[in-house]
Amino acid sequence: MHASPSKAELRALALAKRDALSDEQRATAAEALAKRGAPFEIAQGMIVSGYAPIRSELDPAPLMKKLADKGARLALPCINARGQSLIFRNWSPKDRLMLGPLGIPEPSPAAAEVHPDVMLVPLAAFDKLGHRIGYGAGYYDYTFAHLRKAKHVIGVGLAFAAQETKAIPALSHDVPLDFVLTERKTFDFRSS
Repeated sequence: MHASPSKAELRALALAKRDALSDEQRATAAEALAKRGAPFEIAQGMIVSGYAPIRSELDPAPLMKKLADKGARLALPCINARGQSLIFRNWSPKDRLMLGPLGIPEPSPAAAEVHPDVMLVPLAAFDKLGHRIGYGAGYYDYTFAHLRKAKHVIGVGLAFAAQETKAIPALSHDVPLDFVLTERKTFDFRSS
């Protein structure tokens, strides 16, 4: 009898698959995902938070541009401290970013703080129930739990199809996503 793989093992496998994709495959996937668009209505002025891609993450910029063209306001997350919710600041593609405390590009502290209606999030792996594995620090789980005390924030994972895994061992503090968008498919977990 084999034990189920741990989150660390699933993360390593999924990241290896993601890292193996070529730059051309990554760019094509980001454009295909953007072409399909969001699986929900974008209301004028809706705040959509994306992320500045690091490592081999799927680039959300093409999708974010399409959502902005439909009237969304854009934001990016900023890290405060481990165990604290991310904060979000207004951002537009013409804005310069600065390196945050973990070396991740973030908007200037002078940019207005906002509360997103939609969070586009990177991930290492996801399953058919909407569970995700990130890098292990729990920032997005903590942030979803914190923000959803005030209002429902739509959680949308952006991933390559190769990052799908059979099952993720979810813990009580893990917050499932509403959707995962890949270059091939839109997964809707709201009725799961």
